[in-house]
Amino acid sequence: MSPPFIRLDGRTTSLIVDCRGDAPAVLHWGPKLSPDLDPAELVLLATHEAAPCSPIAPAPLALSPLLGHGFPGSPGLQAHRDGLGWATFTRIERVERISPSVVEIVSIDDHDALTLVHRLELDADQDVLVATTKVINTGDQALTIDACPAPTLPLPPEATHLINLDGRWSGEFQMRRTPLGQGATVRENRRGRSSHDAFPGLIAECAPASEATGEVYGFHLGWSGNHRIHAETLSDARAFVQLGELFMPGEMRLAPGAAYDSPKLYAAWSDAGLSGLSRAYHDLVRARPEHARLRAKPRPVHYNTWEAVYFDHDQDKLAQLVDAAAAIGAERFVLDDGWFNGRRDDTAGLGDWYVDAGVYPNGLKPLTDRVLAAGMEFGLWVEPEMVNPASDLFRAHPEWVLGCAPAPQLSFRNQLVLDFGRAEVREHLYARLDALLTEHPIAYLKWDMNRDISHPGGQDGSAGAHAHVLGLYAVLDRLRTAHPAVEIESCASGGGRADLGVLERTDRIWTSDSNDALDRLSIQKGASLFLPAELMGAHVGPTDCHITGRRVSMATRVSTALFGHFGIEANLLALTDDERAELAEGVALHKTLRELIHTGDLHRLDRPANESAFGIVSKDRGQAVFSYTLVREQDAYFAGRLRLTGLDADARYQVRLVWPKAFVTRSSLVDVLRAGVALDGRNLMTVGLQLPRMHPQANFILRLERLP
Repeated sequence: MSPPFIRLDGRTTSLIVDCRGDAPAVLHWGPKLSPDLDPAELVLLATHEAAPCSPIAPAPLALSPLLGHGFPGSPGLQAHRDGLGWATFTRIERVERISPSVVEIVSIDDHDALTLVHRLELDADQDVLVATTKVINTGDQALTIDACPAPTLPLPPEATHLINLDGRWSGEFQMRRTPLGQGATVRENRRGRSSHDAFPGLIAECAPASEATGEVYGFHLGWSGNHRIHAETLSDARAFVQLGELFMPGEMRLAPGAAYDSPKLYAAWSDAGLSGLSRAYHDLVRARPEHARLRAKPRPVHYNTWEAVYFDHDQDKLAQLVDAAAAIGAERFVLDDGWFNGRRDDTAGLGDWYVDAGVYPNGLKPLTDRVLAAGMEFGLWVEPEMVNPASDLFRAHPEWVLGCAPAPQLSFRNQLVLDFGRAEVREHLYARLDALLTEHPIAYLKWDMNRDISHPGGQDGSAGAHAHVLGLYAVLDRLRTAHPAVEIESCASGGGRADLGVLERTDRIWTSDSNDALDRLSIQKGASLFLPAELMGAHVGPTDCHITGRRVSMATRVSTALFGHFGIEANLLALTDDERAELAEGVALHKTLRELIHTGDLHRLDRPANESAFGIVSKDRGQAVFSYTLVREQDAYFAGRLRLTGLDADARYQVRLVWPKAFVTRSSLVDVLRAGVALDGRNLMTVGLQLPRMHPQANFILRLERLP
């Protein structure tokens, strides 16, 4: 007999699921409850009378609310057999406690011959619920699934606003707030990757909420393809959120005995505001076994050649860049696009993953030898999912691309998408990549994807978007097994594929193609809602940004890139001696702060729109680093005060201004901070520091160390 209630407890959260009826429904998800609580008390507290013109007992807001239950909102499963058996109605058959932190609830629909399995996981030392929905076809005919999101989770009546992350290429992860009202708010992505404009995440806030205070609920779908985010408030005031994969017509058709598993939903609650929610996600990601390799050594400082040479792979210039990168303290040298057969521009070569003998007559060995001799690791750019029509691969296998003939392919960066749903495509690409990794001392692959999947038609004419993502995962998994020491970056013309699904198989997200430091402040802020700093690639770009044309000081470029997986993507040979010296100082500063930045707790500060400020505080609150940037000029003659957060109120800290080396404006406070001063933690958080007068686009960084 199944238990009437299920309870899972995290560090500060509790989840209680009511299993007394036909369908499992969340009774409580939020602040941690008393360990001796009787869940029946929660049932009593939630009791209400029948309303006019409404069901006496409303259809349950279940983990998968169903049409057969009479649910009036978005169903948690839409399945049918050629138009029949669509009104799914399941009953709980059993509840299995897999471990203290994992529960599976198995529900059966005998009439329509399917099984639903909801898996819920909440570790005692974490605050992120990981939830999936599985549907099994137990019938003797094919079952078509039109939608099967991860488990549906309720929102409290106090939830007032939704925060989405949208944007565009070179402007990803932009925060957008919208009111949560009656009806549905739906965001759908059909780009074949997690996309620049519809990140698969959502935050619901109970206003007033800030970075440090207030209740917020976070949702993220660990899936690297098409997806759907649905938030809805019914007329009876019940509100809920669903995230799931978005299927193309007929894309998910289960044979008898086959099963479909939804992507993982990562859901979190916090009463410590948006930064508190981020810390919950960061703690989960950092604890995942997939990232053990990242905890084993410091994240190497990158040097990437792209904006220094583009497709002009002059051997002498590359050799000089190796020496210059090593001189400023880089620890990894990444050779970007342009090294393989026929790749003199972006019109040809993709798919032909062989070193171009016309450019590298002696292969890559002279370059890799020089990189290794300089004390750096070697990395290489690839774009395996893509093919140029002007390539040997396409000429040999034009049938290997995704397409919806007779519809013409959209012109998109002179390239087409290979169908990773086809076994022969996966085998061919794996063989080429395996050979490159075997023949060269490659420590890092920058795996790019520079176009949407606009026509995801597979080999038999059916939709192939889902199969493509699974094929991508299969190749990445196979490479990781064969070459466990190689790190892989997920790049999709910037942050177009940035989710916890691909991060089970990769080690870094290229956050954006824009290296404009001011753009990066908002991009990295949005990404940090879900991703910790060590997974976000952040580079010091050229003096004049190649995308925006904006010129930002070296000091501000360094300070912005400092708070990610730090790197440089500029022509070091074109810098002045002073610029190279300042950049080298920035690299050295990053190395002194790297462990703190990549392990500490993030505290974004609530500031006016023309300012950006945040800090990272060690777990024991013994040290911290805070960054402040004035993006646009202050409205008043003098700025306000900068109140820090996350410190030990009862401690005193040695506070020093560690960046920039030369401050543009002078004030007595700046002089004192540069020398270092002992200050009270409580005063720093409640009174704050008077901000100095600064030029727009200027930045400073404070380092704090707790005194004995």
